[in-house]
Amino acid sequence: MTNMHALAALPSPSFGGGRLPLSRKAKAAIIVQFLLNEESDVPLASLPDDLQEELTMLLGNMRYIDRETLNQVVTEFSDELESVGLSFPGDMAGALTALDGRINPRTATRLRKEAGVRQTGDPWDRINDLAVERLEALVLSESTEVAAVMMSKIDVGKAAQVLAKLPGDKARRISYAVSMTTGVTPDAVDRIGLSLAAQIDAEPEKAFAKRPDERLGAILNYSNSAVREELLQQLEQEDAEFAEAVRKAIFTFANIPERLNAIDVPKITRDVQPDTLAVALAAATAEDDQRTADFLLSNMSKRMAESLREEAANKGNVKPKVGEKAMAAVVSAIRDLVSVGEIELLDPDAEE
Repeated sequence: MTNMHALAALPSPSFGGGRLPLSRKAKAAIIVQFLLNEESDVPLASLPDDLQEELTMLLGNMRYIDRETLNQVVTEFSDELESVGLSFPGDMAGALTALDGRINPRTATRLRKEAGVRQTGDPWDRINDLAVERLEALVLSESTEVAAVMMSKIDVGKAAQVLAKLPGDKARRISYAVSMTTGVTPDAVDRIGLSLAAQIDAEPEKAFAKRPDERLGAILNYSNSAVREELLQQLEQEDAEFAEAVRKAIFTFANIPERLNAIDVPKITRDVQPDTLAVALAAATAEDDQRTADFLLSNMSKRMAESLREEAANKGNVKPKVGEKAMAAVVSAIRDLVSVGEIELLDPDAEE
């Protein structure tokens, strides 16, 4: 293969005319420069570091080529592209990245460890995608200086949420350390990101994606209200802290006023049948349920509210099971809208 410095000495490298033939890397450099001149987006960052370095040196050392040579290189490049039927990642890291989300996560983790490869891509993107609770745990396990860099790299909104959850003294130290990050080099930030990502990769895989309180809360959402309250009272005797977390995770008809944004009420009336909504309103005799009924009626159109009031009044006394089924349908519609991202539930502790 022609040495890069020898290539620089060629006044006009070409295929014929008694001159030395171009290496494949030199041809690749010609194609890259051609694409750059055409202002095309060339994703060179996806290449390994050593190839990026070699390509940069080639571009820096080569001077010019004649039009005939350019045409020949472009033609050869086009012919090779047209002859390619299918391309593969080329290594285990690329294969695992291509199959991410398509093969069993446990299999992917095992193969990644066995092959000794880390997940590709910007580690800070992965860190930023973590839940606030996981970021909080990560910050608490690191030094103040590392935590300050981490706070500077993740989204501002998430950083604010994490700081709000930290103990006051820890939050103050990290906030001050952020002001000292001016001299941190990009290499240091990359190393910190890779180190944090390695910690994430080293964590044992969890069988459940959601926390225990969230899972139990989701189960109790569909339980009879009397059974739910009895179970929660028993749970408080065993573990008061866990019981409180479960109560916060539960979302029932009575929780709608404090969790649903008033401007989203019309979306609920669109997805719930009027008869079902009328039954739920008629069954809302308890104080908390009545508060929800008033909240819903006061945040929909006046005409629809009057129609539902009249229809609910005509229902008379609704059987508890029928009423709970209708209320569950309202809650289910809200959860469906949340799952598709059309609405977002409010945090009941946001003001505290």
